[in-house]
Amino acid sequence: MPRPPRDGSVRGTAAPGPRAADVLADALRARILSGELAPGTPLREEELSAAHGVSRHTARTALAALTAERLATAEPYRGVRVSLLDDDALIALQQLRCALETEAVRIVRERGIHPPGVDDALDDLDRAETALDWPATLAAHARVHLALVDAAGSPRIAEEYRRLDGEMHLLLTHVRPAYAPGALTREHRAYVVEALRDPERAVRAHLAHSTRAILDGRRRA
Repeated sequence: MPRPPRDGSVRGTAAPGPRAADVLADALRARILSGELAPGTPLREEELSAAHGVSRHTARTALAALTAERLATAEPYRGVRVSLLDDDALIALQQLRCALETEAVRIVRERGIHPPGVDDALDDLDRAETALDWPATLAAHARVHLALVDAAGSPRIAEEYRRLDGEMHLLLTHVRPAYAPGALTREHRAYVVEALRDPERAVRAHLAHSTRAILDGRRRA
């Protein structure tokens, strides 16, 4: 009988690929964040199972992952739907972001450092907008804000901020029509400079701007 390798690996066994539920969740997440699946769209297990060739259990697991990220909402007797950030939920999200990001940037300012990675993230945001690459724009936008938060060196603030990641991506998808290509980069370059000078005023003004853009767009619709 052949001996197993000393490193503990198993010969002839390929590394496991992504689970079917993860693949399905990734596909649905991309469609939600691109705006293809509009807020309120039903996400039915049986339809997803048939369309993607997976079991209903796999579809249910994928939907549970999206619900945990707050990209989908499970409602009794109505099933799962793409989340809709109504006005109250939007304002509550922005208030929480404001509290976390203001405190993080205040700490960064007190430490007198320039957040590592923020300039690279801004450059990535510029390239993504120029290329009209929305998924890359979402990712770069998140990195700009995370660079500011992570520079505070507070694991608790960073952990809580990352819990909002899915909702923040969804929020940016909602506000997308208010921005011409390149406008997001210009706004965030100015924001980083101002935030490091006056954290409370700059963070509050930045988030209030995006909140107003979404609310005004809804009223015009």
